[in-house]
Amino acid sequence: MNVAICCLSAKYIHASLAPWCLYSSLKDKYPDINAAVIESTINADINQITDKVLSTKSQIISFTCYIWNIEKTLQICKLLKEKSDAVILLGGPEVSYRAKNILAEYPFIDYVLSGEGEATYPLFIHNYATGKEIYNIPSLTYRKENKILSNPETKNSETPVSPYCDEFFQNLNGRISYIETSRGCPYRCAFCLSGRCSDLRFFDIIQVKCDIIKLSQSGTKTIKFVDRTFNAKANRANEILTFILENYRKNIPEGVCFHFEIAGDILREDTFKILESAPKGLFQLEIGMQSFNEETLKAINRKTNTQKLIENIKRLISFSNMHIHIDLIAGLTGEDFNSFRQSFNIGYSLKANMLQMGFLKLLHGSDMRENPDKYPCKFNKKPPYEVVSTPWISEDELKALKNAEDALDRLYNSGRFLMSLNFLTDKCNIEPFNLFYDFGNMINGSRMTLSQYAEHFYSFYKDKVDSILLQEYLLSDLLCCSSSLQIPDLLRPKNPLYRQARRFFADNSTDKIKVAILPKMGKIIEVNQSGKKDFNGRYPYKFHSIDIINKTPAD
Repeated sequence: MNVAICCLSAKYIHASLAPWCLYSSLKDKYPDINAAVIESTINADINQITDKVLSTKSQIISFTCYIWNIEKTLQICKLLKEKSDAVILLGGPEVSYRAKNILAEYPFIDYVLSGEGEATYPLFIHNYATGKEIYNIPSLTYRKENKILSNPETKNSETPVSPYCDEFFQNLNGRISYIETSRGCPYRCAFCLSGRCSDLRFFDIIQVKCDIIKLSQSGTKTIKFVDRTFNAKANRANEILTFILENYRKNIPEGVCFHFEIAGDILREDTFKILESAPKGLFQLEIGMQSFNEETLKAINRKTNTQKLIENIKRLISFSNMHIHIDLIAGLTGEDFNSFRQSFNIGYSLKANMLQMGFLKLLHGSDMRENPDKYPCKFNKKPPYEVVSTPWISEDELKALKNAEDALDRLYNSGRFLMSLNFLTDKCNIEPFNLFYDFGNMINGSRMTLSQYAEHFYSFYKDKVDSILLQEYLLSDLLCCSSSLQIPDLLRPKNPLYRQARRFFADNSTDKIKVAILPKMGKIIEVNQSGKKDFNGRYPYKFHSIDIINKTPAD
């Protein structure tokens, strides 16, 4: 029996975890079954993917399904059914909560396995291969006598078999890798599936530590914990963090980074101390805020102490040793345009390395999708099921927020315009939300080079503030973020001191140094483009008084 376990990632850089969990569980129970994992991306040609799957000559072909890959997956499955008589089995969150509908709508899909698959998937493969009964397998949806039937789900309590087999590492190739040390979530947010999938349980800590070391030595540079709330059990989180710290530069090579999703308002003092002691760049933290509107948080069942959250994020950022990612969601219950503006301004004021501005998606199986009377939303019926409007925020307002999101990503999250943004918000008192909203809607998503974008940004704000200072901050930003960028003439006025300054700094360094004269500030910026970039992707820089170049004679 040949079996293909397939998954389409959003990008090649992301190494899929789910198919390897199924593969390892299958080989652990039934090592004689010939299984192959087929990884690809949603951007690959469907005919090439189909041919690759068919080349395995598999009698059973399975796919793990998510909102980002379901449409492409179904296209491939249709082609596979046209070209072979293989059984096609789907699993994953995108089909688990609508299994009967999937079989009713897509006759080329034979079976759906809902929920966790580490126990049920090997059982299905074994029973099918040996001719044993499959219709009593838990969580299976199937056709029988012109009816579509579903068996009750079972919930696991065991730690799954480690997915990190030899074949996994042969396919990893240094990509971003993932690790799961717990499953489920203590929260029951109405827009999320994590709290519904299973009760919160933690995997064997000895296996977790072994897997951390294996992944660290695999050549990957980023290891992301997929635990939905890593610090839900503080003592365990501290144990894992301490283990990483104790093994860093020993069993864990220097340069490996660990990414965690945490609840920021429940951080304990002992966790703060561990995080503060970490070497720069070892840890990344992602903190979901969703909103700072207390009524909205209550309506979506999100328990958050917002004041404590703000204090804790500020404290984490003050350590300056971790990349901090925070996020907001537009379109939530009770959140109107002005309320979102307030949430945004609070989030922006924290000065995290990344402020993600997401839009509510109504996932199959979520409370918000299954209870439309309680959560009235108009949303797109195609994946990723993004909300179009709500009783609190209009379609036009959400479309305009999309443009603000684009400006936020290109100006702030890119790290390319930080000095200029600080100048506009902190010194010129321009409200952060208005800054991104107004400029984003002027650009309206137009694609252009970084130089062109900088010119448009300058032109949009030069009449609202001191244009010379804005010009100097923008010039400084561009020198800090790119070593190959051609600085627009608009932002690089000719200055008779430039050659003198360039020679002065070049004579005092073996690094690639770029300089700019900033006469309105009375400074020279020295940018070391040979140096290591910071969390925001910026080269190290220093400001000097213009008087420093008086130490060298003019040409």
